[in-house]
Amino acid sequence: MTEGIVHMFDVVAAQGHGSVWTVLFIGFCFGAIILYSRLDKFEKMAGFMIFEDTLAPRMAMMTVALSGVGFYALVQGGFAEYQVKPTLLGGLLVGAVLFGMGLVILGKCPSAFFVSVSEGRVDALVGVIGGMVGGAVFTLTFPWIKHLMGPDLGAIRLSDVLGGYELMIVLVLSLTLFVVALLIPTVDYHDPADENPKR
Repeated sequence: MTEGIVHMFDVVAAQGHGSVWTVLFIGFCFGAIILYSRLDKFEKMAGFMIFEDTLAPRMAMMTVALSGVGFYALVQGGFAEYQVKPTLLGGLLVGAVLFGMGLVILGKCPSAFFVSVSEGRVDALVGVIGGMVGGAVFTLTFPWIKHLMGPDLGAIRLSDVLGGYELMIVLVLSLTLFVVALLIPTVDYHDPADENPKR
């Protein structure tokens, strides 16, 4: 296991995206933002699912809007590149359903699981273990199920479908998400545990 962890850091360092310390710093910043916004809490995500909290959709839309423009600038500046994955309709549909079910049942997205584990949450640890087991099962059974993931429609981008207009697509989609995020009313789910913390 230790060799696997060391190999993971070696792979990150060899990809030329910055030092391991830079990657760790970005990870710590991401975790701090998740903890500050409390998006790692089951009650917060559950509040979104039952329309009693709008922080998650507003934050997601704002993040995608800003990062979309930023990533486009990085690509144009030669600091990043697109790596569009192939469109496998069967795999995407099944994966989307399973992802949604896991999100609703556990009340977290995958990235928030590890933040919650750092807080000592057992429910998140169960989710992480389940995800690792699911990944192992997928890897072991891939030779038998890969034919169910097709058809492979290739790496599809909107700019390829529309014949160009890459900058315009980025600006329109980002501006749309930004405006929608601003227009969504702020509804905050109040967790009784936050109002009466244990001493």
